Amino acid sequence: MIGRKVFFGMALMTAVFSTVALNGFYAKTVQDRNDDAAKKVERKFKQYKRVHQDLLKKIVAGQERAALIELETILSVVPADGESHYMSAVCYARLGQSEQAIEHVKQAMRLGIESSRFRGGTKTGLESLRGNEAFEALFADEASDIVHGPMVGQNTGDGLSFWLRTTKECEVRVRCWEKGKPRVTTTGISNSSAKTDYTAVVRVDGLKPNTDYEYSVHLDCKPGHEDKFQTRTLSVDGSPVSFKIAFGGGAGYVPQHEFMWNTIRARKPDVLMLLGDNVYSDAPEISEMQHYCYYRRQSRPEYRALTAQSSVYSIWDDHDFGTNDCQGGPALDSPDWKVPVWQVFKNNWVNPAYGQGEKVPGVWYDYYIGDVHFIMTDGRIYRDLKPADGGRPTMLGPIQREWLKRTIAESKGTFTVLVSPVPWVFGAKGDSKDTWNGFKGERHEIFEVIRESKKDGVLLMSADRHRSDLWKIEHEGVYPLYEFNSSRLTNQHVHPELPAAEFSYNNKQSFGLVEFDTTTKDPTVAYSVINIDGKVIHSRKLNRSEISY
Repeated sequence: MIGRKVFFGMALMTAVFSTVALNGFYAKTVQDRNDDAAKKVERKFKQYKRVHQDLLKKIVAGQERAALIELETILSVVPADGESHYMSAVCYARLGQSEQAIEHVKQAMRLGIESSRFRGGTKTGLESLRGNEAFEALFADEASDIVHGPMVGQNTGDGLSFWLRTTKECEVRVRCWEKGKPRVTTTGISNSSAKTDYTAVVRVDGLKPNTDYEYSVHLDCKPGHEDKFQTRTLSVDGSPVSFKIAFGGGAGYVPQHEFMWNTIRARKPDVLMLLGDNVYSDAPEISEMQHYCYYRRQSRPEYRALTAQSSVYSIWDDHDFGTNDCQGGPALDSPDWKVPVWQVFKNNWVNPAYGQGEKVPGVWYDYYIGDVHFIMTDGRIYRDLKPADGGRPTMLGPIQREWLKRTIAESKGTFTVLVSPVPWVFGAKGDSKDTWNGFKGERHEIFEVIRESKKDGVLLMSADRHRSDLWKIEHEGVYPLYEFNSSRLTNQHVHPELPAAEFSYNNKQSFGLVEFDTTTKDPTVAYSVINIDGKVIHSRKLNRSEISY
C-alpha cells in the first residue's frame, strides 16, 4: 500500500504549484484535514461531488441567499469544510458583498482549498473580486501566474504538446532539455487567450525519441516560474515500442479518493487515458457548472503532479457531455448546448484532435504510440437510439462510423486498440441499451471490418461501469476480442462484479494498467487491475499470436 500522506507530500515537493504547497508538511496536514471534513459532509448529507453542485445550480439561478442558508447548515455541522466556504464566497461575491466574500476566501484557503480555485478561470462567480486590493493581497506571494497545469499531451516521440491555464492573457513558452545534460533547450511558443478560458496549448518539436526530458514554463519571457518538470518521449510512429498506459473513467470528485492520482503516478505510466465520466458536471445547460467541475479537479496537486509527467488523452461520456444515459442526436445545433459543451471540453484537454473540428464537432481521434494504434471514439454527441426516419440506432453517427471503419481497415498497428466510453460487451450492464447492447447492428458492422480486412492484434478498451473487468468477446470469423474495462477511479458509487467476465473487481477504487511491448518476436500486452492502495488485484498477459488469424 502506498503511504497516502508521505506520497502526497512527495507530489507537492515535485510540483510546487502554490504558496500553500511551499509550506510542505503544513500543506499536507491542511489538505488531509479538509479531505476528512469532506467525508463528514458526505456522511451527514449526500455524495460530496453532488453537495456543492446542487448549491451551484441554485446560485446561478439567482437563489444565492437560499444557498447561503444551506451552506450555513453544512458549516454548522462540519465547520472545517473548505469547499462550503468557497461556495459561500461565490454567493457573497455575486451579491456584491465583497468583504464577506473575501473572509470566506481566507477561510477556504486556510482549510486547504488551493489558491488556483480563486485566481484562475472564467465563470467562477468570483470575477467581481478581481482587482479588489484586499482580495489580490491574498495572492501577493504567489510564485507564478500558472493556475492549472502544465499537462502533457500528444507524444509522437519527436515532439510533445503541453496545456496550461494562466491568470490572464500572455505568451507561454515551454523549454525542454535532456535530463542530466547541459541545458540545450528546444522551445515551443503559444498564447493563452480569454477566448479559450485563458488556456494555451504549446507544441515542442525536434525532440529525441525514447528520451527523458526536463521542462520549464515561462510566461511573457519572465524568469519567475523556474519549477522543473519531468516527462519522457516514446518511440516515433511505426517503431517498436515498450510503454505503460494507466486508464479508467468514473472520476467523480471525492476528496478523500484524490490520492488515486498518486497511486497511478507511483506506477510511472507513460500515458494516462481518461475514458469518460471524468468530472461529472451533469449540467449541459449550465456553463458555470462545467467550469466549476474542471477547475476543482485541475487544482488538486495530486492530479497536477501526474498530468505534468504522463501524456494525457481523453474522451467524454454522458456525465461530462450531458446527463445520465443521454444522447446528442443527429443535428449539429440541437440541443443548443451541444457545441458550447464541446468548446468547454476542448479548452480543458490537450488531445490531438476533436472530431472533425467546427464543421463536425466531436471528441473522436486516433493516435500512434510507436507501432500501437489507438482509435478513440465519441459515443454521445451523435448517439440516436430511435432515429426519426425509423433507421437503425447509431452510437456514432454516420460520419464518425465511416471514419472509424476506414481507420480500422487502414491501421498499421502491431496492436490496434478500439477505445469506447461504454462497454463493447453486451452483458456489462444487464439489458440496458446504454452500452453497445443498444447498438448491436452498428457494433457488428465495426467488427466485420476486422474480419474482412483480416486485421491482427485488435484489442478493445472501455469505461462506464464502476468496477474493473476483463471480457472476451466472440465474433464469427475473428479471433477472441479481449476488452479491458475500468471505471472506478475515484467514485463512491459501485456496480456489482459480474461472474461472466474473465475477471471482475469492485471492492475498492481501481484503475487499469496496460503494458505493451512490441520489441519482442511475439509482441505482448499485459492488463492489470490495481486498486487505490496500489495492490495488483488481477492480471492477464496476451501474446499477439493469440489475437491473430
